[in-house]
Amino acid sequence: TPTYYEMKILVTGILLSSRFICSSAFASSRSSSSSLRPRLFSSESTTLDMSKRVLVPIADDSEEIETSCIQDTLVRFGAEVVVASVKPGGELVCKMSRGLKVMADVSIDEASTQSWDLIALPGGMPGAEHLRDCTTLISLLEKQKADGKLYAAMCAAPAVVLASKGLVGDGATCYPAPGLREKMSSPADEDVVVQGNVVTSQGPGTALKFAIKMGELLYGAEKAKQIADEMLVS
Repeated sequence: TPTYYEMKILVTGILLSSRFICSSAFASSRSSSSSLRPRLFSSESTTLDMSKRVLVPIADDSEEIETSCIQDTLVRFGAEVVVASVKPGGELVCKMSRGLKVMADVSIDEASTQSWDLIALPGGMPGAEHLRDCTTLISLLEKQKADGKLYAAMCAAPAVVLASKGLVGDGATCYPAPGLREKMSSPADEDVVVQGNVVTSQGPGTALKFAIKMGELLYGAEKAKQIADEMLVS
């Protein structure tokens, strides 16, 4: 006949075994139910492809819709998107054109030591002037041009930054305001213009189309259609 202590050990062992079995079953159930949940976006579109690196420089008074649209959309394509502040002293927090505060990932000096598949400039005034006056950024853009790699600008930035530095040719587009179009050579009226390795666009309302086009240039037309469909872009 088992002693009192032997019975206590036996009962304790049974309880522990039951708890282990229940825990395992619960974990298995959680795993199974998780795998059955519907996904809004395919895993293919949210897995980072580290071979595509995009730099988005910003400053005080950069346009926040354009900045976030570029960043968000290209991440959906799978790019590694890095936002860099051009503010002096490595300050990362920028107050955008409508008051939104955005913290950049790195300073422009840190970004200048790296290689980029695309550099995309948002507009906004006088944010575009701050970008133009950043010698480190201009050097990066000049290198991008010399290497035949993609760079892009929208809103005020094509006129204020690219045109002023000889980084864009005839027929590009920008925000359709007289003070800006006068800085451009034969400016186009299209929402988005692609000229070789340079992409330009008009303003906040064309930001999504601009970002989709840059994604297409990086990842191809099929991928661009997939992302556009997922984002309900007609």
